[in-house]
Amino acid sequence: MTNLSRRYFGKQISIGAVTALASATDSALSTEQTAAVKAQAPKRMTTVLRELISGPGIVAAPGVYDPITARIAEQLGFKALDLPGSALGYATCKIEPNLCLENMVEATLNITRAVAIPLVVDVGAGFGEPAHVVHTVQSLEHAGAAGLHLEDQLYPKRFHYHTGTEHTISAELMVQKIKFAVEARRDPNFIIVARTDAIRTVGFEEGVRRANLYLQTGADMIMFSHVSSAEQIRQLPKEVHGPLNWTQSSGRPGQPPIFSLQELESLGGYKLINYAGGAILVAYKAIREMFAHLKETGLSGMDPAVYLPVEKQIQEACGLGEYIRIENETTEKA
Repeated sequence: MTNLSRRYFGKQISIGAVTALASATDSALSTEQTAAVKAQAPKRMTTVLRELISGPGIVAAPGVYDPITARIAEQLGFKALDLPGSALGYATCKIEPNLCLENMVEATLNITRAVAIPLVVDVGAGFGEPAHVVHTVQSLEHAGAAGLHLEDQLYPKRFHYHTGTEHTISAELMVQKIKFAVEARRDPNFIIVARTDAIRTVGFEEGVRRANLYLQTGADMIMFSHVSSAEQIRQLPKEVHGPLNWTQSSGRPGQPPIFSLQELESLGGYKLINYAGGAILVAYKAIREMFAHLKETGLSGMDPAVYLPVEKQIQEACGLGEYIRIENETTEKA
């Protein structure tokens, strides 16, 4: 007979005891009670996002890069969020191609702890080959993301991406990445968005071909980058056989005109709309202007009548009131 260690013996006894207790509990609960318990359990964010995408209407997902921007979006009534690599790259002064998986996981954890709405995370090219994509998917899923978008760009990503020069991998390699990304997820409701940049690097027809190929492989949605005209925006829902995750442009020269949510919804096909650069650009502009005024005048220029209410709003967004309530009942109790 094989000698068993004390640790192994204790572990087996514990497992047996827990299993027996679980079985006894299950048998003690009626079908109605079990259903009631399940009904009271909060929905997973993956389920919430899947229902939003499957349901009617179009969903706006602002691009956030930290917990406070996420909280603001949630308090204003947005139903989903996007974590763009570009925004996080700017916020950390690393620039997106320098971001690693750990950076995205840490940012995801910080945001998902702060809000109760689904977050979709930009993982760029998946931080490697298909085997690395498996680790990427499972890491982001464990961090609380409801989905991710994976692009058919070269890895490591080139900094020239920010100047409009892109490098796409073969469709065959991207298919392998999508295949293993789909297999890697533990929750089938975790959304896999496949992004293609082939419209810019090859042409419109190749972008559409890849999109439908990626959907056939198991991607849940398709994201296009650098569509060049309003006509292409109108044409995509007609030629792509699945829902579209659209990144709203900033309206810079060479890009198509900005379509409103209502206009995109009227075209059909568009379901999840990202605003990647909005929050970080607005924040940078406001902070720079205040600091410049302070440097030039020695004064911040912040009117107390305007900013004291803002401070109250920040405190409310961060949950200060709840901590005050707890202290009033405990350590600060009269």
